Amino acid sequence: MDHREVGRHWNENADAWTKLSRAGYDVYRDLLNTPAFMAMLTDVDGLQVLDIGCGEGHNTRLLADRGARVTGIDIAERFIEHALDAERAEPRGITYQVASAIELPFANSSFDAATAFMSLMDVPETDRALAEAHRVLVPGGFFQFSITHPCFDTPHRRVVRDVHGVKVAVEVGDYFRNLDGRVEEWLFGAAPADAKAGLPLFRTPRFTRTMSQWLNLVLDTGFTIERVGEPYPSDEAVGAYPRLARARVVADFFHLRVRKPV
Repeated sequence: MDHREVGRHWNENADAWTKLSRAGYDVYRDLLNTPAFMAMLTDVDGLQVLDIGCGEGHNTRLLADRGARVTGIDIAERFIEHALDAERAEPRGITYQVASAIELPFANSSFDAATAFMSLMDVPETDRALAEAHRVLVPGGFFQFSITHPCFDTPHRRVVRDVHGVKVAVEVGDYFRNLDGRVEEWLFGAAPADAKAGLPLFRTPRFTRTMSQWLNLVLDTGFTIERVGEPYPSDEAVGAYPRLARARVVADFFHLRVRKPV
């Protein structure tokens, strides 16, 4: 499976994903993953920032709210249409366009920084995506991205619960077996039945890499590693959505900030 086929899947997911996420049902993003990512992010005020795999633009808008001059790209046309609708409704000066992470339509050294919120692990040609991010950054520019945690988002994964049904552990296996596009079907677990009624299931191709593969790809591209994060839900987040306590058992997400040497 290549990036174009992945893009077709995400294009088909875009309408249902946008509807449910904008209704507040992407709670792991809103209460855990994105707050941790933004807390780790350095100052972007006044910077030219490229958001790779921007989806419907939720996090792209957060970057603009921090003063960044943002360009968002996504391979899925429907996501870009939704992002443009939001920009027209509440202009922030964001530029959006349809493009693939492995074929960025920008000149060398076009951006001060780049981000990728939970998109890079969906690109099968990971090495080419990293190389493209490196190419379009100015010397000294940084790239910060989030992915599912390589150590715990394994081909075999099973939740272990105690006698009361509380999640106490995660059983992982086949860590060294790289999935290469296994399609999984699901919808946001926080969405009630009436919100999901009539919506098609997301069909998401799944790719897995080991932690060493990810880090070596980053280093082989020429980046230097600057900061690492593993989001942990706060008491406030768990209070707002008690099921989020499950994310305290193991890390669901992995954040990395890397920099292009001067």
